[in-house]
Amino acid sequence: MGRGEELSDFMRGRIVGCHQCKVSVREISAILNLPRSTVSAVILKWKRKGITTALPRSGRPHKLKEEHRQVLERVALEKCLPSVEALTTEFQTASGATVSSRTIRRELHEMGFRGRVSTYSKTKGGKAVETKRAALSPGDAKVDVSRLDLRVGCIITAQQLPDTDDLYMEQVDVGEALPRRVVSKLAKHIPVDQMQNRMVVLLCNLKPVKIRGVLSQAMVMCASSPDKVEILDAPIGAVPGDRVTFQGFPGEPDKELNPKKKVWEQIQPDLRTDSQCVAAYKGAAFEVPGKGVCKAQTMSNSEIK
Repeated sequence: MGRGEELSDFMRGRIVGCHQCKVSVREISAILNLPRSTVSAVILKWKRKGITTALPRSGRPHKLKEEHRQVLERVALEKCLPSVEALTTEFQTASGATVSSRTIRRELHEMGFRGRVSTYSKTKGGKAVETKRAALSPGDAKVDVSRLDLRVGCIITAQQLPDTDDLYMEQVDVGEALPRRVVSKLAKHIPVDQMQNRMVVLLCNLKPVKIRGVLSQAMVMCASSPDKVEILDAPIGAVPGDRVTFQGFPGEPDKELNPKKKVWEQIQPDLRTDSQCVAAYKGAAFEVPGKGVCKAQTMSNSEIK
């Protein structure tokens, strides 16, 4: 949908239909290629008024563009600011737009915010209502393994990082134009000759981080215990770039995991090998569709990280 275009009644109906089938806002947004704020607004209108059609607009047009309204909504929800003036300053810093606090107040009211800026939990009459944050679909905050971009990779080369005794630096093919550089703390557990030309499972959407001056762009997934580590093996026939999926956990991964949201830290405790050494998340196997499951060599009932 181009910027500024109005959603068709058919598209609004699709959004509500997906919602009634228990599809989350994040998944609907990915399926229909629409902003999450747009999906949430259609669902909210349907819940409140029982309609999906766009009503004729009245009054003045919005002074803020849609992307700026999304920034305003985020700032209003995430910042407990004491006044509209303070929120206006924060919004201008985040968006680069220049608007008056009067415009911000009007836009907030049209978006459904009422009461003090620091709470947005009461109407003018004092009657308690749901906060704007609570009105959003639970799917917006859902954290499960579908948020991870797990792919099959092939280690092209591996060598010990200079001046270290436990770090390897690898070049890994994950089906992209160029291999990714990865730093792994595996040198004390796996001989360097067993790292060469090896198929692995790679977590590709962690934020890149510098380790000993080298930018590491992914993480090799391993079964792990205090005294032993085994790299997870991809199934026979898998090729670099193959996605690892999980039955019962559909959805597209985040482009990049936000370290502040601790998504990886919330998911990792539920990643384990089962009694047959198959890697799994809450009982759902690491699976390359049509090719098989990912496994450790000998480590059963072990955590994965």
